[in-house]
Amino acid sequence: MDLLRSEPMQLVQLIIPNESAHRMISYLGDLGLFQFNDLNASRSPFQRAYAAQIKRCGEMARKLRFFREKMTKAGLLPSSNPIGAPDSDLDNLEVKLREFEVELLEINDNNEKLQHNYSELLEYKLVLQKVGEFFHQAQSIAAAQQREQEVQQNGEGSIDTPLLLEQEMTTDTAKQVKLGYISGLVPREKSMAFERILFRSTRGNVYLRQAVVDGSVTDPVSGEKVEKNVFVIFYSGERAKDKIRKICEAFGANRYPFTDDLGKQFQMITEVSGKLSELKTTIDMGQRHRSKLLQMIGRQYELWNLLVKKEKSVYHTLNMLSVDVTKKCLVGEGWCPVFATNQIQSVMQRATLDSKSQIEAIFHVLHTKEAPPTFFRTNKFTSSFQEIVDAYGVAKYQEANPGVYTIVTFPFLFAVMFGDWGHGICLLLATLYFIIREKKFSSQKLGDIIEMTFGGRYVIMMMALFSIYTGLIYNEFFSVPFELFGPSAYGCRDSSCRDATTIGLIKVHDTYPFGVDPKWHGTRSELPFLNSLKMKMSILLGVAQMNLGIILSYFNAKFFGENINIWYQFVPQMIFLNSLFGYLSLLIIVKWYSGSQADLYHVMIYMFLSPTDDLGENQLFPGQKFLQRHQGQSYSVLQSTDDNQEMEQHHGSHGHEEFEFSEVFVHQLIHTIEFVLGAVSNTASYLRLWALSLAHSELSSVFYDKVLLLAWGFNSLIIRILGIAVFVCATVGVLLVMETLSAFLHALRLHWVEFQNKFYAGDGFKFSPFSFSLLREEDE
Repeated sequence: MDLLRSEPMQLVQLIIPNESAHRMISYLGDLGLFQFNDLNASRSPFQRAYAAQIKRCGEMARKLRFFREKMTKAGLLPSSNPIGAPDSDLDNLEVKLREFEVELLEINDNNEKLQHNYSELLEYKLVLQKVGEFFHQAQSIAAAQQREQEVQQNGEGSIDTPLLLEQEMTTDTAKQVKLGYISGLVPREKSMAFERILFRSTRGNVYLRQAVVDGSVTDPVSGEKVEKNVFVIFYSGERAKDKIRKICEAFGANRYPFTDDLGKQFQMITEVSGKLSELKTTIDMGQRHRSKLLQMIGRQYELWNLLVKKEKSVYHTLNMLSVDVTKKCLVGEGWCPVFATNQIQSVMQRATLDSKSQIEAIFHVLHTKEAPPTFFRTNKFTSSFQEIVDAYGVAKYQEANPGVYTIVTFPFLFAVMFGDWGHGICLLLATLYFIIREKKFSSQKLGDIIEMTFGGRYVIMMMALFSIYTGLIYNEFFSVPFELFGPSAYGCRDSSCRDATTIGLIKVHDTYPFGVDPKWHGTRSELPFLNSLKMKMSILLGVAQMNLGIILSYFNAKFFGENINIWYQFVPQMIFLNSLFGYLSLLIIVKWYSGSQADLYHVMIYMFLSPTDDLGENQLFPGQKFLQRHQGQSYSVLQSTDDNQEMEQHHGSHGHEEFEFSEVFVHQLIHTIEFVLGAVSNTASYLRLWALSLAHSELSSVFYDKVLLLAWGFNSLIIRILGIAVFVCATVGVLLVMETLSAFLHALRLHWVEFQNKFYAGDGFKFSPFSFSLLREEDE
């Protein structure tokens, strides 16, 4: 099988008897390899044959959402391992859900009423206690004042005193003012405003006392926990009473009656306490019954929810089928992979037998020129790489799939920018944690960032492995070099050569067998050497990948039979790219092999400006001047555009052909300009491999030298620990998180723009089969 192409697809017509239609669609949903086309697109959802069944499933789904909401509110979660087999009969399930809903609504209604009564009685008890304390304190103070007055009157009696007492005794009791009072509770956050409004509205002709209630109480109206104050307001007159009642209603203050009779107060507190105890017992019993009911629902919730979703999706699919003229069969059309033909036919036969239908379903392949959907078979390893490609655009049917090459090229280009085998090991350990525990993580709901990281765990694993490989080539472990593959090829010339930063190194061993020699690190020429190496390496990798993209365009043109694109697009592109940047790559390789000091900038620039001049010191191989020379001694003028226009008019003798030729001509002209300019910009774009690699190496070196080694140079243990902590945080935060994301995005851009635009149209559409396995993913 050609892994480079999508699966061959076919348009199929299904003729299904009515009695086996539901079962057959359900079996096809289990298989998940058939994409139905909507044959009733002109009809509204309410005009379709199974609108009533869909409405019925929607009502059952509403009940299940209601159950889920109540379970969440009660702190219960649906069981992931249901007990017993699910009830596959939709009618029985509908009856069961209706009964559970009615029972749960009744329990909730009774519980709300009981909670309301309980909250009111609890607030009433608080009012009786707190206001009773007010009156008790007031009576105690009044009695003490009266005794004090009596003592003063007895000790300071005079001739006039009896007359005054007699006058007070004979005062008309009808003229005495009797104060009324209103008691209740007000939210604590509104108590200050409540007091101000009372005094303003009554002009200060009220007396207000408040007491703080410890903790919060449940408000009978809202059912929420609220911090409140108990208040009692003394007033005079009916007008003041009406104003106080309106203000209480406006501030949500609950009013409760109170008596100043001490005996009745104790009696009322006793009665309220007894009722509270009874209500508490009743509420607890109702809560236990409600909890048991929700637990019973939770054990089967996932199975019921999946069954309802399956049934609803089956009826949605049945609505996409058209009714046969005999009204005994349903006709469906859709796409399926060619390899799935036998599986689909087997499923159809099994559905016919299980439904005991006398008529077999018909599987008929249709011939069409319509573009099929694109389908690539992937697994948990390759799916992440395919998603990277699909994020740019879905491949056209049978178009070359970049995902096959992305498995290698994407992590490799990332690793070129992230080359450090110490950082690569850290990245590998982190992703191995996700891979080892993938079963646990796949069944949990994760955050956005963690879920994205977990979804790309195999991409990150490949990125880490390639980073270890390129890190060994760069010989960097947290910017520290090691002699892993043997001793360095260089040593000191004499005793005056103390370290690698001094002059006097000579080659004393064979060339270091793998990667960069460790003696290069720390020398004065380290940065110029690595700068030149990585820059030239970036050009070689870029030209190689762009050539791969152009070669894939050849295979696309050959597969689709577009010979004109081979001769007039592929061949010129290969000639142009390799005559310029391919030749530059050849010069780089020859320079590395020969050890020449030729200036490649000079060679490439003057190859165009002065093609006949002598190369001198810049000659890298014999015959280089002849290879670079133009055929003539100087540049010549291009052919006149008027002649081209006459040839074009002569060529287009028919109007229709002339229109097509002009359209193709303009399209190819734009494509040519885009490729010529893009060849330069794309090659330059690959220099980001060099830039990010140097940036990563230098940042790692700065963190190691200026943080870790600097802190380690102090004798203080605290400074050393602090230095290690800063080094770890900087390495993780900057190098392992920010640099990883930066290199990932740059590698993504190189694949989307520099590589895929050479051959990849990406204007197809995905194969979306009818599959029950997608229902759980939609929920998540």
